[in-house]
Amino acid sequence: MSEVKIAASLRSEFGKGAARKIRREGQVPGVLYGHGSDPVHLTLPGHELTMALRTPNVLLSLDIDGKGQELAIPKAAQRDPLKGFLEHVDLLLVKRGEKVTVEVPVVAEGELAAGGNLLEHVLNTLSVEAEATHLPEAVTVSVEGLEAGASVTAGDITLPSGVSLVTEADAVVLQVLAAQAEEPAAEGAADEAAEA
Repeated sequence: MSEVKIAASLRSEFGKGAARKIRREGQVPGVLYGHGSDPVHLTLPGHELTMALRTPNVLLSLDIDGKGQELAIPKAAQRDPLKGFLEHVDLLLVKRGEKVTVEVPVVAEGELAAGGNLLEHVLNTLSVEAEATHLPEAVTVSVEGLEAGASVTAGDITLPSGVSLVTEADAVVLQVLAAQAEEPAAEGAADEAAEA
């Protein structure tokens, strides 16, 4: 897992007006919390943060003016519903060697058995516990040759070493649905077409 260095500064102004001003300057307001410490309000560079958050569960090495270096993982990011830009980010303070619980995307690979069956993602993410500096970006599941009616549970998925499952092992993650046969056209409609 990659560690991304980001410079941040402490902020002392709060509220909607202050947040709008920060965003107009191409920055993102954020809060860093965890380990029972008081929340630290930050201003982060918008472009760098947006690029870093493209990687799920990215580890951020924050260089905070007047406070030094801190490690954090993104906990929640709020985006503008229309334009998609970052409006606010919540960061969780972590330490090297500490175990944290995160959501990891599930990626299916391989081809289903022939027959036009459909793969349904019941869960798009798994909740796992791992060391803060070794969080997996995703877990991969092979669906090669699965037939209709087959399913993959959380317990069936092989996790990287050092990662343990938090989601219940019997929770269905993927299932294969049988292809729906097309209904034949109603006979009445066929007769009407023939008469025309």
